[in-house]
Amino acid sequence: MTPRYSFGGDEHIFVEVDQDMSLDAFFKSLFLCNAIREARITGVTEICPANASFQVKFNPDIIAPDDLMREIKALEAASGQAEPVLATRIVEIPVFYNDPWTHETLMRFRERHQEPGGDDLDYAAKLNGYASVPDFIAAHAGSPWFVSMVGFVAGLPFMYQMVERQRQIEVPKYLRPRTDTPKLTVGHGGCFGCIYSVRGAGGYQMFGITPMPIYDPKQEIGYLRETMTFFKPGDIVRFKPVDREGYDQAVREVDAGRFDPLIRPVTFDLREFSTDPTAYNQTLDGALHGH
Repeated sequence: MTPRYSFGGDEHIFVEVDQDMSLDAFFKSLFLCNAIREARITGVTEICPANASFQVKFNPDIIAPDDLMREIKALEAASGQAEPVLATRIVEIPVFYNDPWTHETLMRFRERHQEPGGDDLDYAAKLNGYASVPDFIAAHAGSPWFVSMVGFVAGLPFMYQMVERQRQIEVPKYLRPRTDTPKLTVGHGGCFGCIYSVRGAGGYQMFGITPMPIYDPKQEIGYLRETMTFFKPGDIVRFKPVDREGYDQAVREVDAGRFDPLIRPVTFDLREFSTDPTAYNQTLDGALHGH
């Protein structure tokens, strides 16, 4: 995994950590971004992490591009000695799978889909070898997800399923993007899950919807008063299936200002996870639910 460096115009350096999407590549990218931030390099104005890469914006009137490139490469060499351990948090996200709103939307756009005769959950279940939609939903909600980047639109998390690679859910995006996606849709494209933070266009398969807002530009929701976007890279997500009654109850709590997401601090160790993902995920569940 040798990073590839390039300049992006006069004010950016782009670093491709690896061509493969993996937790190893993400960790190297995140650690490098943190090292650059902590180094407080004069002239650096923004650091933007992605799934297996990142971009650094700088002021070329303050620091020469070649000088910054040397600084980042030196930090990369030093970061190779760091233990792959991350102090982060795990959060439980309620999801109403196969809800009426995403279902109505996906049926409106069937002509843009690989299988116009079915729906997104049927397609994803069949493509990933599950005998039924309930089996597929159990697999989708049955393991944690790692937030590898936030972007595309404000607050939207890209999430990497924390299971062995051969068990990861994979589905292609729509043949042509939709012009509509309900706000807070839980979607999936390629190997990544996401939650659409706002209503708008999209191409990911739609599996359900969460009642939990993840973006609040007015910062009026209790858990979003300090920051308008909920997720940050490194967060671990556990989906909790709920029925219509559970969804409606959560919506009422959000509207009344009483919804309080279940969040617990955790320390994630990449080496321990890689040794036995199933057992390690059980320890994460224990940390989330206090047992």
